[in-house]
Amino acid sequence: MRLWLFLAALNGLLAAAAGAYGSHAPVVTESAHRDVFMTAVQYHMWHALALFAVAWLASRPDAPGSTAVRVAGWAFTAGIVLFSGSLYALGVTGSVPVPGAAPAGGLSFFVGWAALIRVAVARK
Repeated sequence: MRLWLFLAALNGLLAAAAGAYGSHAPVVTESAHRDVFMTAVQYHMWHALALFAVAWLASRPDAPGSTAVRVAGWAFTAGIVLFSGSLYALGVTGSVPVPGAAPAGGLSFFVGWAALIRVAVARK
């Protein structure tokens, strides 16, 4: 539980900082690049909040599907790194450092949400 709470808080902090950076940094000047960067911020923050849900579920002694909770947490974390990280890089540099990372990150987000659905329907 503490790991997920830490990752949720850390990613919330990083998303807020990235949002401030994207709004004020001279390096993100072109409108299209700023839009891409701010899309990364939105997905980053939403999935930081999803990690808080993972932390809460992991703290419940009666929570069914503890494996699915961990899968969701790691999938959201991977999605933040791959998807948002790729969009951050694209927004700042105009190029993608690792081709295919953004789609893989998007798929990771899907896996995380599917794992939470599994938790919701699991029976104890």
